[in-house]
Amino acid sequence: MTDTHSRMHKLLPLAALLLALPAAAVVPQLQAPDEVRELLGRFLEIGEVSDAPAQAAFERRMQREVADLLATEGYFSPSVALRQQGEQLLLTVDPGPRSLIGSVHIDIAGDLDPARREALVSSWKLNAGQPFRQSDWDDAKQSLLADLLAVDYAAARLQETSAEVDPEAHRVDLRVIADAGPRYRFGDLKISGLQRYSPELVARFNRSVRPGDGYREDRLLALQVALQSAPYFASVSVSLERGEDDGAAAAAADGWVTAPVRVQLRERQPYQVSFSVGFSTNTGARAGATYRNHDFLGRAWDLQTGVRLAQLQQTASADVFLPPDEEQRRDGVGVAFENSDIEDLGIQRYAIGATRLQQLGSVEQRLSLNWQNERQSPQGAPSTTNRALTAQAGWTWRHAVDPLDPAEGTSLQFQVGGGSKQLLSDQNFVRTYLRYSQGIPLGANNALLLRGELGATFAPSSAGIPQDFLFRTGGSNTVRGYAYQSLGVQEGSAIVGGRYLVTMSGEYTHWIKPTWGAAVFVDAGNAVDDWQAMDLAVGYGVGARWRSPAGPLGVDLAYGQREGKLRLDFSLAIPF
Repeated sequence: MTDTHSRMHKLLPLAALLLALPAAAVVPQLQAPDEVRELLGRFLEIGEVSDAPAQAAFERRMQREVADLLATEGYFSPSVALRQQGEQLLLTVDPGPRSLIGSVHIDIAGDLDPARREALVSSWKLNAGQPFRQSDWDDAKQSLLADLLAVDYAAARLQETSAEVDPEAHRVDLRVIADAGPRYRFGDLKISGLQRYSPELVARFNRSVRPGDGYREDRLLALQVALQSAPYFASVSVSLERGEDDGAAAAAADGWVTAPVRVQLRERQPYQVSFSVGFSTNTGARAGATYRNHDFLGRAWDLQTGVRLAQLQQTASADVFLPPDEEQRRDGVGVAFENSDIEDLGIQRYAIGATRLQQLGSVEQRLSLNWQNERQSPQGAPSTTNRALTAQAGWTWRHAVDPLDPAEGTSLQFQVGGGSKQLLSDQNFVRTYLRYSQGIPLGANNALLLRGELGATFAPSSAGIPQDFLFRTGGSNTVRGYAYQSLGVQEGSAIVGGRYLVTMSGEYTHWIKPTWGAAVFVDAGNAVDDWQAMDLAVGYGVGARWRSPAGPLGVDLAYGQREGKLRLDFSLAIPF
């Protein structure tokens, strides 16, 4: 007995020492239904816990944080427990029933047209019986306010909002009281930030905001976009300038408040110089430089000049565009020079002309009058000089989610132009051209691109017609598998333009990764001088695609069926 007692006294200090040692740290494992597991796993910070006091503190913290998180999804009575299961520590979450929306009360104070009031209430996004989510509740309130702010009511606000939760009934009653405030109309433009340019320049770009018109948020946005698109300004901010006494002013008058439109601008530096180098399988290695002056001669004229030197083609141009007029027409004049030797056809051309650009809704219109002198030197055939005074009109319509990605979008282009012997041209002719492209997405990682061209120049013959009013094809973006502009009319050993053009293409792309893809394609086309002689040259192959910041770039290995040869087609340019 004495020995036993003695041994017990010896073991007590050891037991105390063991109890004093820290328990092994364990990371609790989350157990929750699938509908809330992802939410909890994303936002809960579950770290290591060790002894009993740490576990108790962890459990209390989880009860608070889980309740806050689940409340955003409509679970207002969750249960949270921490329990030991073997060597595992489990954090068990039961969210309980999800609360549903009960009653919905919406009241809009202010002088609203009954139809407008009814439309706003009818557009409310949360109805009785729907599951309650905090994000949906926030979106619905902001959507109601945005609809009010969009037209007339620039000072609208949410006066009172509440979501009353009944956790026992699993019900949430919604209440929203909005104050529309007075109706607004546009006043005069108050322009700030101009140093180099005059307020009249801003007025030239204003097609949407007129003093006296009722306030519309989209019209302010349209003015801002128009000024941001202009080359003169680095930053633009357009807003309605409201005063603290707007409500009193409205009550004392006719219920409307006239507020000025604040236009804050920061001018862009007028001079821009850029350089580029690159390589294209069409024209070979190239280098270029451009100079732009947005305030040419101190009159806000837009001067655009550029030189591009490639192995097969050299060009230089200078254009001056005036600011838009009241009809948003931009007029310009310019000169251009070209020297090229492509498919044994040497061309020296200089031209002078005038252009009018205008945006007609979603259609871009281009009208031009040009005079040019062109010397053609086909190898193995006599050289000729053609002169022409031409009038041209072109319309382009584009619709694309991303202008830099042709995988989804439509483009349609039509041109018509010509010249007459009676008006300084060597030949009577009329040229028509149609180009169509359609991108068709096929799921998240696949796309189909279809495109085609039709061209016809109506004239007794091609003699005396400048080459840019005739047609050649072949090369990148036309008929791959054939050299650039190698499909046309044989003259000596050279290929010259014909009066008729047909091209078509189908391309399927699979994006293996977000920025890398593989493509297969089939192209066909030709340019001839006699429609009866039209015989399409076919090319097909495979390619690689890269979604670069400048748009999709590709490398294609194409087989030209007519020539029985493989060709590598690609283009790449690096601006700096």
